Amino acid sequence: SPHSLWSVSRGLARGISSPRDYMSMKDMADMPSQGDLDGKGNLSLKALNSFIVWFLDICIDQITFMLQLFYLDCLSARLSKYCDKQGWKPEAFTVLEMVLIKGEISRGDASRINGLKERTAKTLLSSLLENGILGSDSSKGLVSLRFPAESLDRLFPDLFPAHSL
Repeated sequence: SPHSLWSVSRGLARGISSPRDYMSMKDMADMPSQGDLDGKGNLSLKALNSFIVWFLDICIDQITFMLQLFYLDCLSARLSKYCDKQGWKPEAFTVLEMVLIKGEISRGDASRINGLKERTAKTLLSSLLENGILGSDSSKGLVSLRFPAESLDRLFPDLFPAHSL
């Protein structure tokens, strides 16, 4: 699915010890049988089993990585650091953290969360929307987190290769 958060492709591209792991393991899985006790066909069952174990290790590694990346407390801490780096007031983080926890909030909740005056809250919300860290489907609709490209290396470290951003 094009909208998945997890994909084995990242793991296959990185490997466990080297980016070349995939090709060498795939080649090994296609080895000829190593005698009468190594499978029933032309290819080695032992080599295929090694590939399967390696592939499952890659999957477990990537699932563990994604779990850590999206663990709420860790993501919240990275979001706080991102706000500091942007030079935003603490109220900006309070709004973003609430959106992180709830998924989306109404525009009025932004002022109630911080106890800000309506005008100040609107200005804060406008700057977060303009930055792209928050987004909405309409001018009066609920707001949700968005992740502009320039935020990805800070909010999701090591998710993408450094040269791809």
